[in-house]
Amino acid sequence: MNTSTTRKRGWSTVFRWVFALALMLAGAHALTQPQVAGRAFDHLKTGFALTGVHVSAQCESCHVNGVFRGTPKDCVSCHISGNRISRGNVVITPTHMPTQQSCDSCHNTRSFMGARFDHMGIAAGSCASCHNGTVAKGKSPGHIPTQAACDSCHKSTSTWNSARPDHNTFSAATNCASCHDGRTASGKTGTHIPVGSTNCTSCHATTAWKPTRFNHTQVTTVNQCSTCHSGAYRPADGKSVTHTPYERISGLAIANCDTCHKAGFSSWTPARLHAAVTVSNQCATCHIGSKPNTNIHASVTGNCEACHKSTGNWSSASVDHSTFNTTTNCASCHNGSTATGKSGTHIPVGATNCIGCHATNTWRPSRFNHTQVTVINQCSTCHSGAFPPADGRTANHIPYQTLSGVAITNCDNCHKGGFAAWTPARFHGNVSVSTQCASCHNGSYPPAVAKPNTPTHVGVTTCESCHRSTTSWLTVVFGHSPANAVGTGTCDTCHNGTTAKGKTPTHIPVTTGVAKCDSCHRSQTSFATAVAMNHTVVSTATCKSCHNGSYVSQGTTGALAKPVNHIPEIQLLNGTSMDCKACHTSTTSWGSMRMNHNASLGGGAGWCKACHATGTNFLGRMDKKSPTHKTTNPPATDCSNAGCHRPLGNKGATFVEWD
Repeated sequence: MNTSTTRKRGWSTVFRWVFALALMLAGAHALTQPQVAGRAFDHLKTGFALTGVHVSAQCESCHVNGVFRGTPKDCVSCHISGNRISRGNVVITPTHMPTQQSCDSCHNTRSFMGARFDHMGIAAGSCASCHNGTVAKGKSPGHIPTQAACDSCHKSTSTWNSARPDHNTFSAATNCASCHDGRTASGKTGTHIPVGSTNCTSCHATTAWKPTRFNHTQVTTVNQCSTCHSGAYRPADGKSVTHTPYERISGLAIANCDTCHKAGFSSWTPARLHAAVTVSNQCATCHIGSKPNTNIHASVTGNCEACHKSTGNWSSASVDHSTFNTTTNCASCHNGSTATGKSGTHIPVGATNCIGCHATNTWRPSRFNHTQVTVINQCSTCHSGAFPPADGRTANHIPYQTLSGVAITNCDNCHKGGFAAWTPARFHGNVSVSTQCASCHNGSYPPAVAKPNTPTHVGVTTCESCHRSTTSWLTVVFGHSPANAVGTGTCDTCHNGTTAKGKTPTHIPVTTGVAKCDSCHRSQTSFATAVAMNHTVVSTATCKSCHNGSYVSQGTTGALAKPVNHIPEIQLLNGTSMDCKACHTSTTSWGSMRMNHNASLGGGAGWCKACHATGTNFLGRMDKKSPTHKTTNPPATDCSNAGCHRPLGNKGATFVEWD
């Protein structure tokens, strides 16, 4: 190196020191002098704002050797060991948690201490990679022993204390006390119920200590309640200061709470002292000050049991009224204050004594003594509805007052129960009502029966036209007059088997829609009388369809069938197509008949002698003789071949006359 170069470097060094000194003096002067607009240096224009501790930092701590250009603006370029700018700066430690984030993600320029790490995006279960006691705070020496990840209990990234272990997998076999010992985690208090080695989960839920349910089945509890329920162990409450002093009752030995408290370890109440032990004539021992300040109790000097016979209810007290009589002034106690008195709706009885109607052992049921007052024709004085239980006339009571000419002055006109009962009331037996039935019998006043909804009753407005009795609807005589809309051919409008009596199953078959009841039944009072059979309405032209014994008319013998000794049809052309009308030509009389032999002739079934031989008993006016009554040589085998009678002989008319 030559002297010229050395000299140049020396002057250069001197110049830099002088320049730096000038900067320092200028800076010092600027610190001691107030800012002057336009002369103060605005560091923000460099793109790096001076905040926090940077405000008071010396310029040369960053601008080393007076070098301004190229000064780094990021934290790590200064706050890292080995850098020319890092002298005196806080630098990242060797144990700093590994991160790729910039310093100001957690630190600020006020202080590196108290950095707030943003846990956003940290993978679940990876807490221990930093929280290991070296890089960041880890488990304390007294931490609950566990291999679970931190975030399985510590759900907050801002505080450790909000940790809540997940007890869902714990069971009755879990040793809760291994953690809940009062140091590692909350344990039993000094006033905890003595449970020995019973596990916490027997009573406490895994999600919270409270509320807790003591499981009495875990321990022997029969006759041992006071072991815990003494008042020393919370929340097991003990006997209160106002508890029944059973110890003072002579002869009464109560060993333990559950003698009276029978709620099955779930509740103190209801407790039943009297149901558990027998106490007699000692009520006042416990029921001190219970007697109310009334006239009745003021005069009682004996024990409670004199009136209160039940150990379960005070209200069932029954004063011994056995010595009371009609001269007893009941109202001296039964005045509504001392004891139950007359209500505001009590029947007006004046000065009549209570015992006149009420029994001495109970108010109800009471029997009003109607002989105590004048009641004839005065029922409505009380029975107006204003004095229960004296019931009055109901809203749907028969409106007798609207019936013209009917004067009913009081209830007992109809109600004849002798003051004992309203029913049975007989309206018609007491007043005369004619042609006004519908005034009551319209369905609005039960039990007055109303007109049913049937075709018979449609258009009928006066019940009396058919119902002639005031005691029974069923004794009805229907008026079939035209005034009741009954005319010729209209019977089956009602007589259809539903509205009124109709045809029976064995009725003679008639043409539907053509045959009307009054075609044959000419009486409007009876089906059975004056029946004139009208064969024009019969649905068949074959006589034997009806005259076979199967059909019976209303109250008559019906369609007559052949008698047993009728001439057999087999004799008349074997009966192959014979009908009654072949001989019986009249529909009004069987007797007006004309015998039709249908060319019966010759031997066999058609022989004449089958009916005309002597000794036959068939009906009819035919002559009966022996086939040989005229000649025996040659002997005749039948009337038809004897050579006398037509058609084979010469006498008479064929099948009509013998000679």
